[in-house]
Amino acid sequence: MTRIPVRLTPRAGTSRVDGVVDGVLRVRVAAPAVAGAANRALLRLIAAELDVPGSAVRLASGQTSRVKLVEVDGVDAAAVAVRWPGLMR
Repeated sequence: MTRIPVRLTPRAGTSRVDGVVDGVLRVRVAAPAVAGAANRALLRLIAAELDVPGSAVRLASGQTSRVKLVEVDGVDAAAVAVRWPGLMR
């Protein structure tokens, strides 16, 4: 299991990963922060970016916060560091 710190911005024009700033992955999702829609969009985006099934990605903390901790099964920290340099220190 790998843990990824995320700063989420809901209601963006498109869903995308903006990159890493100060060791935190910056992510924008088009979904609003209503009834968990932004969290679900975040988890789908992370799963797609890392090419893992959606069931392998879950929110460990930050349900109602912009700063979240995402857990991913089936991907090691080295693979995440290659995908997003500066994230895994």
